[in-house]
Amino acid sequence: MNGFSFNRLRALLRKEWIQVRRDPTTLRMIVALPIMQLLLFGFAINGNPKNLPTGLLIAEPSQYERTLVTAMRNTGYYDIRLLSSEAEGEKGLAAGDLLFVINFPANFDRSVDRGDAPSILVDADATDPSAIGNATAALGQIATALNRDLPSMRQTQTAAPAFQFQVHARYNPEQLTVLNIVPGLICMVLTMSTMFITTLSITRERERGTMENLMAMPVRPIEIMLAKIAPYIVIGYLQVALILVFSAVVFQLPIRGSLPLLMLALGVFIASNLALGLTFSTIAANQMQAQQLAQFTLMPSFLLSGFFFPFRGMPTWAQWIGEIFPTTHAMRIVRGMLLKGNGVYDILPDLWPIALFTVVILGVAVWFYRSTLD
Repeated sequence: MNGFSFNRLRALLRKEWIQVRRDPTTLRMIVALPIMQLLLFGFAINGNPKNLPTGLLIAEPSQYERTLVTAMRNTGYYDIRLLSSEAEGEKGLAAGDLLFVINFPANFDRSVDRGDAPSILVDADATDPSAIGNATAALGQIATALNRDLPSMRQTQTAAPAFQFQVHARYNPEQLTVLNIVPGLICMVLTMSTMFITTLSITRERERGTMENLMAMPVRPIEIMLAKIAPYIVIGYLQVALILVFSAVVFQLPIRGSLPLLMLALGVFIASNLALGLTFSTIAANQMQAQQLAQFTLMPSFLLSGFFFPFRGMPTWAQWIGEIFPTTHAMRIVRGMLLKGNGVYDILPDLWPIALFTVVILGVAVWFYRSTLD
């Protein structure tokens, strides 16, 4: 063979370009992935969350209290709703429906006028310190709003603060970031490992030429799907046990909830990721396409779950999309059970969406597998 030839190179380039054009799915992914990244980082991601759900407990509504509530609303950090009891506030914090509960003491106006400097109790859900950091800092600036409504004699007699906010960081008193990251990391590791395992299962069978053997067997598609998922659920449980033991020993991660209940909930989550990977495997024509579909799903699943950025800081449309992914609900379940000690009734609102997602996506996998048989 002679030396370098531009004619041969041109022929090879033409051949490669024809091969690329014959794979339109890959071309669509190449175009769609950067656009999705730009949209998510440009519009959905916000490190300074506003309109945080806040419960309000007022024993005796008065002028000073109304002034303070108005000032808190004007900061943009607090979406205030009136609560009927302290029990309702506790339930809201445990379920994650509330990030703050503000409790005004009785006779607040009278105590201010007497110069007693009463304390306003603020319970904050500190499972995600980054979500409440700016909102908590804004409380220190609100005290000046009350001075305009104080009697003139009170203003001239003393410069002492009229009141003070007493912030209690619940579930994570020291606001340690590690207690927020490690529970979320459990969900991240499970998502990446389990999804990619089954993403290649059907396509690998097809490329190795063993798909015909499966088709010839007297088995139903759902049986093949379950057989491919079941072994990896056990592997997922081994990963969970390893992470929990390591985190408890090294990072002193608390486990306040029921461990068997946590493992049951994570089992449903593992099954949802395996089913999703299996669906990608049945849809894709080859292993590369299957991996691209998985990567296309992983980014919004991670970014919109509340792991990297506060979930409440995202726009409403991004939160709606985030609610679709099992990772978002699994994140709440794991954090709630490990840090808050949530029970079965607390996790049900996040457990049933994962179970529903698993059933639906497994049905899609069976449907496309039937199409392959036809």
